[in-house]
Amino acid sequence: MRLVDVVTNWFGSFEGIKQITRMDKPIGTYLLMWPTLWALWVAAEEFPGWHYFIVFTLGVFIMRSAGCVINDYADRNVDGKVKRTSQRPLVSGLMSEQQAKNLFFLLIAIAFALVLTLSWQTIALSVVALLLASSYPFMKRYTHFPQVVLGAAFSWGMIMAFMEIRGYIPLEAWLLFAANLVWTVAYDTMYAMVDRDDDIKIGVKSTAVLFGRFDKLIIALMQLVVLILLIWVGLRLQFNMFYYVSVAFTAASFIHQQQLIKTRNRDKCFRAFLDNHHGLMFMLVGILLQYHEFY
Repeated sequence: MRLVDVVTNWFGSFEGIKQITRMDKPIGTYLLMWPTLWALWVAAEEFPGWHYFIVFTLGVFIMRSAGCVINDYADRNVDGKVKRTSQRPLVSGLMSEQQAKNLFFLLIAIAFALVLTLSWQTIALSVVALLLASSYPFMKRYTHFPQVVLGAAFSWGMIMAFMEIRGYIPLEAWLLFAANLVWTVAYDTMYAMVDRDDDIKIGVKSTAVLFGRFDKLIIALMQLVVLILLIWVGLRLQFNMFYYVSVAFTAASFIHQQQLIKTRNRDKCFRAFLDNHHGLMFMLVGILLQYHEFY
């Protein structure tokens, strides 16, 4: 039997793998990667070195892919009832449940192999990352706050980065963690607003469902908290004007997002969700410029 046949038999076709890992939709990777890179640069106070850069960047890509796989597996019986997700591989039959489980465990094994090149403290912290990533998709059955679990999962790599580089977790690490967690809850609430009507019908819980008509106000308050936390980090670390320009850009993007979600139109809520990629990336630019020497 050819290798390609073995791979297809165990993990599904390339098209199925591409769709279930969202290779063709990198927005989730960006949302996870930019904050992780914030932490690497702040922890090292310079370029962290190729080893850490490669391990954490690949780790982000692989864990995001694994998260998408376990999410689709958890939602395999409800995705067909939601317009946006009705053609996902486990619903369309492009991939079997067993193939999805095989792929998930393969991705986790690759991610763990990467982590094994780091310190034992970081390896221990990676167990928390795995628990968060694995549990998030199931939280929407039991709590209206699955977005908080997602926020913790999307931010835990920052804690791991500080532990690996510094050997301890300083206050600024937790401030950045909190800022990104709250930011994630805000943008994933926008994302959940797209599916809110369908979620209510099928009994899926989310912050968008919980917040109801107060969704825009609560998102605005969370965005304000994000800005306060980012400014606190800048003041604590004595960052220069480049960082605060990035914070100002982020504030402007939040105002733009509020305009987009004003009417709660599905397409505009999704556009507001996507827009967060730019704010996170621009914050990284501001951080990078802290450690670039101009002569």
